[in-house]
Amino acid sequence: MRSPGVLQAEIELVVPFFDVDSMDVVWHGHYVKYFEVARCALLDKLGHNYTQMRAAGYAWPIIDLQLRYIRGAQFGQTIVVRADLIEWENRLKIHYLICDAESGERMTRGSSVQVAVAMASREMQLASPRVLLDAVEKALA
Repeated sequence: MRSPGVLQAEIELVVPFFDVDSMDVVWHGHYVKYFEVARCALLDKLGHNYTQMRAAGYAWPIIDLQLRYIRGAQFGQTIVVRADLIEWENRLKIHYLICDAESGERMTRGSSVQVAVAMASREMQLASPRVLLDAVEKALA
């Protein structure tokens, strides 16, 4: 089991019908959407969400995404998606864990890596902008 990040956010959701395939399990691509919802909750908790990133002049594209499927979620199942902040100094690395809300059983895990890109020049930044570092320091204080 991975160690927890310095800051976490959890969301709970009930798997909707339109996310399942003909086998009555969540189509694999929807797990990325679930990660995104948890990531947005984490960024809100951090005090530096996508709206604030854009206002600061930076885009944060995902440059790496990894998923490991353990057990498929099903229609109507309540799941918990946790996002953990792992790295932020040079890139934004977040680990994810999806569990069954009732049993706590692990179902899917993954990670994403994002980098800052200055919107004006479209240049990738080799270090995270000060505005993100300040937000993390404030959230951890």
